[in-house]
Amino acid sequence: MQSEAYKQAIQVLKEASVKEGFLASANGQDNYSRIWTRDGVVCGLAALTSGDNDLILTFKSTLETIFKFQHPVGYFPSNVIPHSGQVSYGGAVGRADNPSWAVIGLCSYLKKVQSEEMKQRFFPQVKKAFEVMDAWEFNGKHLIYVPLSGDWADEYFQHGYILFDQLLRLYALELAAAQFKVEVWKDKVLKIREIVENNFWKDNVNNKSYIPLLQREKPNYPESFWLMGFNPGEIYPQFDLQANALALILKLGTLEIQEQTIAYLGNWFNKSEQLFPSFYPSILENDLKMDVLKNNYAYRFRNQANEFHNGGIWPVWNGFMAAALKTIAPEFSERLKMSLEKACYLAVNKEDNWEFNECLNSITGEANGIKFCSWSAAGYILAEKGLYEN
Repeated sequence: MQSEAYKQAIQVLKEASVKEGFLASANGQDNYSRIWTRDGVVCGLAALTSGDNDLILTFKSTLETIFKFQHPVGYFPSNVIPHSGQVSYGGAVGRADNPSWAVIGLCSYLKKVQSEEMKQRFFPQVKKAFEVMDAWEFNGKHLIYVPLSGDWADEYFQHGYILFDQLLRLYALELAAAQFKVEVWKDKVLKIREIVENNFWKDNVNNKSYIPLLQREKPNYPESFWLMGFNPGEIYPQFDLQANALALILKLGTLEIQEQTIAYLGNWFNKSEQLFPSFYPSILENDLKMDVLKNNYAYRFRNQANEFHNGGIWPVWNGFMAAALKTIAPEFSERLKMSLEKACYLAVNKEDNWEFNECLNSITGEANGIKFCSWSAAGYILAEKGLYEN
């Protein structure tokens, strides 16, 4: 039997559906009335697992739109304005995560629909997506270098070899290698896995370190979760929810490592019964990185402590974590899903409503994002149904 939260989440996606694909929000405000590569694919993954034929058709339209506007070099749009076809490839920089999202979306769709026509038509573009990511390695050593503002957390401070983006690429390669039977992609999967497992987990940092800095910084690695990332001058030991969710989905590392991560998450959740912030701890006013946050925004500063990218709660990534835990820690997954349901249900003007807000303050629970956010609704669907597997 479908929960009320699930029904409402499906409705948000339906209201965000236009003939070109999924809009970022059902209320059509500002930039949220566009087809975004990242948001659209996340909504599409939810559509696949829901089995709703109308939503799956909207996902197909999303894929057609973002692949239509793939740049000749190989990267994908940040967003496309419906009807006009006006395309943006990013603001200050492009989006290093979008080629992976596009390939993940296409291959997941092909697993469900098995369209030989689409498979053949888009194969050259999938190759271009991987070719541009190969170029973004800059040194041929299997990790892409992500610029500041170069992925979903585009107003945060991270840049360099960011785990989230490596795992998205790994996910895309695994799906594409299985779908298109390309041996070189299978080989690349093994190489990226080895590099990531040797450099982003404390106990695995050894003489194969990607750069000498990692050997020196070993004492500063997190104990029970994956390193957020590093660059030639520093490591990022902060907790990164979305990267750790992907690590569990991809079964990264040994079983013992996966169990340590789940234990860490469980201990944290047991203390609060609250959703996880995307990044933790928050950057406070006296932290030097606050200067970066205060300078790095497009329209207005949103990264106060415990909000937005700076320690804010994003329902979409909590949905991914609940999906990741669904088969390996089902009781924990269910409890996380119930907390997500409460967060998605917020009274609007003291009237009962399902708001599916974009993000929330991790201390107060106050919503501070766009209402009826389509990928927040998608996050709940993934929490309830899991990722499409067949």
